[in-house]
Amino acid sequence: MLATNRLRKVLSVLAASGMLAVAACGGGDDGGGSDGGPVHVKVWAWYPEFKGVVEAFNAAHDDIQVDWTNVGTGPDQYAKLKTAFTAGTGAPDVAMVEFQQIPTFLILDALVDMGQYGAGEDEDLYAEWAWQQATDGDKVYAIPVDGGPMALMYRKDLFDQHRIPVPTTWDEYATAAEKMKAADPDAFIASFGSDGGWLNGLMWQAGCRPYGYSITEARDKVRIDLTNRDCEKVIDFYGDLIERDLMATDPFFTADATAALDSGKYWTWAAAGWTPGYVAGSLKNTAGKWAVAPMPQWNKGEDAHGDWGGSTFTVTKQAKNPEAATVVARELFGTSEKAWDIGLNKAFLYPLVKDVAADAAFTGKAYEFFNGQKVNEIFVPVSEKLGDFDYTPFQDFVFGELNDRAAEAVAGEREWDTVLDATQRNVVDYAKKQGFTVSR
Repeated sequence: MLATNRLRKVLSVLAASGMLAVAACGGGDDGGGSDGGPVHVKVWAWYPEFKGVVEAFNAAHDDIQVDWTNVGTGPDQYAKLKTAFTAGTGAPDVAMVEFQQIPTFLILDALVDMGQYGAGEDEDLYAEWAWQQATDGDKVYAIPVDGGPMALMYRKDLFDQHRIPVPTTWDEYATAAEKMKAADPDAFIASFGSDGGWLNGLMWQAGCRPYGYSITEARDKVRIDLTNRDCEKVIDFYGDLIERDLMATDPFFTADATAALDSGKYWTWAAAGWTPGYVAGSLKNTAGKWAVAPMPQWNKGEDAHGDWGGSTFTVTKQAKNPEAATVVARELFGTSEKAWDIGLNKAFLYPLVKDVAADAAFTGKAYEFFNGQKVNEIFVPVSEKLGDFDYTPFQDFVFGELNDRAAEAVAGEREWDTVLDATQRNVVDYAKKQGFTVSR
C-alpha cells in the first residue's frame, strides 16, 4: 500500500506521462538453468570494450552466462528502459545506469534491492561517496563501476613559455586567464562546455549541495536549493570569464572543441579521471604538452573536490532471476583482474574499486600523452576525499534546465546572475507538478 494520497498523486502523474514502472512478476521463466544448464542474464550497457568484459565473466562462470546488448548510450538507453518499465516487459535483467539516474528509476519502482542477495557485503570495496550514491540505508540499488574525479588539465608548455603560474585558486585561475589573453588574444583559458554533469561537478567542488532525496525516508519529498551562495559563486565566476572574452562557449566533445584543445586555443580543461583515455585518442598535435594539476580551490589552502560522471550496474524488477542478476552486477567488474585490465587499459575507465585505484599499476602509470606524468596520483586522492552528494528523481530535467538557462546567458538573453534563480523556479515548479513536496 502507498503511504499517502500525495504519493498516489506522484505515481499517477508519472504513469500519465509514461514514466511509471509496472513491476513485473518474477515467476515462470528463470532465464535458463532449469534443465541443468547455465542461467542466462540479459545485460544492457554501453561501456567501451565491454565485449571483452562479458567474455571474461562468461569464461569464469559455468552456472551464469551474460547475454549483452548495447541499445544506445545514456539517454537512448534510458528511454528504452522507461518504455519497458511502463509496458511491464522488455527490460534487461541488469542495466548500466549513471549515478544521477538512480533516484529516477527508484521512484519508478524499477530497481531490485540487491542487499537481500548479499550485495551489502561489497561496501568496503568501493569509494565511500560512490557507495553512498548507490545505496539508501541498508538497501543496495546499484553496484559502482567507474567515476570521474575532477582535476585541472592544462597546457604546461604554454604556461611555462609565458611564465604563468599554474593556478591553485580560482582567483589565480582568473588572473592566469588575463595573462593568457595578453599573450595570445585569440586564445581562451577554457570552454564553458554546456554540460550539466560538468557544471554539477564544479558546483560540487564549490561546496554546493543543492539536492536532497531519500526514497526510504520520504518518497514524495525532495530538497532543491540551487540559489545558495556556494552554487551561485560558480555561475557568477564562469559568467564573468565569458563576458570578458576569457572563456569560450563551444560544447564539449564536438569537432570544434577537440580542434581547439589540440591547437592552443584552449589552455585548460577542468576534466575528469576518465579524461586521459579520451584526450590520448583525440588530441594528436599536442600530445606530450599537457599536464594535470589539482583543481583550483575557492579558498587558498582548502582541499575540496568534485566529480563529473560515473556509472553503476543495477538489477531491474523484470529480472527473471534477480539473485543470478545480482551476481552479474557485482562480478562483471567487481574485483575481476581480467575485467579491470580491459577497463583500465582499453576503455580508460576510472575505477571506483578502492584496491584497483590504489594499485601501483594504476596510480603509478606514466602517460605518454602527459609527457610521462603519473596523473592518477592526482585523480586517486580526489576520489578518496569526495564527500556525499545527492540527486533528484528528475535529474535529467534539472541538468536540462541548467544547460538551457546558461545557454540563454551565453547568448545574451539573460543575465548570468539570474541563471540559477530561473533554474530553481522552473525545477521547483516541475517537482510540485509531479506531486513532490519541495523544501530548500
